[in-house]
Amino acid sequence: MVRTKDIPGKINRRKEILQAAEKLMLQHGLSGVTTRQISQEVGCSEGALYVHYDSRLNLLLAMLEESLPEMLGPLQTLQQRVGRGSAQANLAVALGGIYRFHQRATPLAAGLFAEPALLAAYRASLARQGKGPHLSMKVLQNYIATEQRLGRIDQRVDPKLAAYLLMSASFFRAFSERFFGGRMVPAWSKLVKQLITSVVPAVNIK
Repeated sequence: MVRTKDIPGKINRRKEILQAAEKLMLQHGLSGVTTRQISQEVGCSEGALYVHYDSRLNLLLAMLEESLPEMLGPLQTLQQRVGRGSAQANLAVALGGIYRFHQRATPLAAGLFAEPALLAAYRASLARQGKGPHLSMKVLQNYIATEQRLGRIDQRVDPKLAAYLLMSASFFRAFSERFFGGRMVPAWSKLVKQLITSVVPAVNIK
């Protein structure tokens, strides 16, 4: 398919279109987003949308690919902190980034289950790019295991289970806040410290 930027005299409105699609999705859910609504939000004709995307599905897929942030970002920093500072403090910083990802991703991901074709396309897209939540879980698991070998995290901790519990707690908090429409108590910054102390305690040095 020819891209707009390759057509002389044409204005590339791709970014505007994707931003409009995300805004409407947050207001109405994925199933409630139509190309007519998107074109009205952007201020162009429906036909203009198809200069960029050949179908509603591909337009929404592009919106998901661009709107969802990269979860591995906070975890890359975590990998660089192995053996440095406090393992628990490092995990708290990383989980802060993961929680912010979940806050943004939850409403986008939830709508996918109402659109099986879009869900299948997004799964295929993640597979092609070598992305997915399981990879982030693995990075978190490996960090915990490495710090254990360095004697900085209690040896009794199961790295895989700990990573699962930490990631699940972040997702559930983000989901609950979206579902109930407000912040929960205690604040995530306080809860995450309590969570880490319980799930991945430091070595008890007597």
